[in-house]
Amino acid sequence: MYRYSLIILSFLMMTELSAQKIEKVLLDKNDTTRNCYTIIYPDSLPWMGYLFLVPGFGETAEDVLLQTKLPVETAERGILTIIPTFQDGVSSFGFDSLSQQAFRRIVDDVTSRHKLQDLEYYLGGFSMGGSTVVKFAETADKKPKAVFAIDSPLDFERFYNSTKRDVMLFGKGGSGEENIYLYLLSRIEQIMGGTPQTALKNYHKISPYSLSDTTQSAIKGLLGTPIRIYIEPDIQWWLDERETDVFGLNIIDCSAMINELKRLGNDRAVLITTQNKGYRKPDNNRHPHSWSIVDNRELIEWLLQQK
Repeated sequence: MYRYSLIILSFLMMTELSAQKIEKVLLDKNDTTRNCYTIIYPDSLPWMGYLFLVPGFGETAEDVLLQTKLPVETAERGILTIIPTFQDGVSSFGFDSLSQQAFRRIVDDVTSRHKLQDLEYYLGGFSMGGSTVVKFAETADKKPKAVFAIDSPLDFERFYNSTKRDVMLFGKGGSGEENIYLYLLSRIEQIMGGTPQTALKNYHKISPYSLSDTTQSAIKGLLGTPIRIYIEPDIQWWLDERETDVFGLNIIDCSAMINELKRLGNDRAVLITTQNKGYRKPDNNRHPHSWSIVDNRELIEWLLQQK
């Protein structure tokens, strides 16, 4: 009950006492941290569609509502908006098979609970949440009306190799950083069943996109789907602030996937690059890997225009 109250309080603060209704739904009644979703209702009927908005790794629904007004603004435009949390809670990777199963369970629950079978739906996500929705869209029987991802890693062969390089060449992942780099390597090896050198086929099969997969098997599931990816490739900031070069940035995956989709015939695949829009709340600190790089109103117009 305390956690639920915090969600309501955060929501009210960021919507300036909006009358919109928010609800947290638990699929497992005894667990408030996983297999659940926060739903933001439009003020009135009919709904224009419904959107699954997936947080980044480590983010709660409250974090999303703090960092962006997008779920509030989509609800204001008549789109039922759902922020899901999967089987590993905020530590879910999203693109792996267990997370995708948890995602489908949430989609089915929302669809049946609100009788949305005849309504179009959209998918969007930030960082690892974008990886999640791209993978979901590739394999979904009922395709979303449109998909968007915000600065998302897509090629986990590249992600693994760049993380390994950070550890081996630059000494990242020490105890002061709680071994986050080593943790990421371990999780990816677990999901993929090995390293890119020992289980490359799994990296091709499970990743939303693979630069080295010349069959382009994963992304062929997106040939008929409008998709846009947002990214702010401020390489100088990454070099100065994080000692990270372009090999460690998602721009490689994002630009390559969009390029391949366009060359395969998807003329509604778009990469949107921004400049100096990335800032994080509550202190408004500069960070190009942020929800704020999105022009929310323009994005919502794009979603509603898809036919």
